[in-house]
Amino acid sequence: MKAKEGKKAEEIMDRNHRVLGQRLDLFSINEEAGVGLVLWHPKGALVRRIVENFWVQEHLNRGYQLVCTPHMARAELWETSGHMSYYLENMYTLDKEGETYVVKPMNCPFHILIYKSRKRSYRDLPVRYAEWGTVYRHERSGTLHGLLRVRGFTQDDAHIFCAPEQIEDEVSKALEFTEHMLKTFGFHDYKIELSTRDPDHPERYMGSNQEWDMAQGTLARALKKRGLSYAEMPGEAVFYGPKIDIKLVDALGRASQCTTIQFDFNLPKRFHVTYVGPDGTEHPVIMVHRALLGSIERFFGILIEHYGGNFPVWLAPTQVKVLPISDKLNRYAKTVHEGLLSQGVRSELDDRSVTVGSKIRDAEMEKTPYIIICGRREEKSRLVSVRRHGLGPIGLLTLEEFGKKILREVQQRS
Repeated sequence: MKAKEGKKAEEIMDRNHRVLGQRLDLFSINEEAGVGLVLWHPKGALVRRIVENFWVQEHLNRGYQLVCTPHMARAELWETSGHMSYYLENMYTLDKEGETYVVKPMNCPFHILIYKSRKRSYRDLPVRYAEWGTVYRHERSGTLHGLLRVRGFTQDDAHIFCAPEQIEDEVSKALEFTEHMLKTFGFHDYKIELSTRDPDHPERYMGSNQEWDMAQGTLARALKKRGLSYAEMPGEAVFYGPKIDIKLVDALGRASQCTTIQFDFNLPKRFHVTYVGPDGTEHPVIMVHRALLGSIERFFGILIEHYGGNFPVWLAPTQVKVLPISDKLNRYAKTVHEGLLSQGVRSELDDRSVTVGSKIRDAEMEKTPYIIICGRREEKSRLVSVRRHGLGPIGLLTLEEFGKKILREVQQRS
């Protein structure tokens, strides 16, 4: 038993995202810049960009509209939203020329202002806004933990504005979207919770009994429709609406909170968010907050630990390391490297004057998925000798064959 526990503790340490973040040169957190603020190094920033680009395209494919909002706003906006009354201790504020501004802790008020920029008809609905929105929250220093708990982070935020008859379909679509995204990133096991209000204390919550019954019933039916098992959590809903939380389970069996699908009875009332119905009168809109991955910082930390830094080819910042066995082979190795780049493969050339064994060892330590060895035999035959990380040699291929192999893995997101 102790040996088993010791082995698991060792594996947890081997996968620790803070250790791997430094070893693989992905990110850092520097006290000189501020605790809880992430510095994305080139390789980490590249993985982040790959995740974001995939996220953007998938949202466009599903009828979301992309928006971009400021990093701060006048205090009056946050007074309307209620944050100044209930969340002030977690917000960063600044005063300039007699006005108070707040660095945004959330994106939702901005999305509401965009929705309200013109009158909306029932024909316009549903409206789905999505944004990689950077927010800042003053988390206590003792709670900060690598990428998993920070003060500045970028949420994969979305808000859906719809009519009552559309809401169940929208929640079901959000659940399908979540499953697709998480499975694409290699997560196939989840724990799902449906947070509902405390039935003995309805006075603690905003919204009518009818609204809560509708919202809770909608979430439950959408989960059942998708065939997703869940645990109901009475009394765990926030005061402004019930929600679905999806915790993905990583390679070590640890559950981490990522996805949230949250009803909101508060902000639509505070901002008077409406649409014009078929009867020509205004009706209150139903608003749903929705995050699939949570924040890119937290999700990246989970990704690092899930894969132990061994990213699949489509996510790997460097997909191939090209290693000449001696300085005399540098010219051929450079030709191979440039040929891969021209095919869209993320290649690096290691032409240092060290032994090829040292180069292979370093590439393996960096967890590069593929290594190409360029020797005299390869130069003469115009082939490349390929090694797979953790597996060793897999054979000789033409440069074109190898490039197609890489791009096929990228296309399949493997």
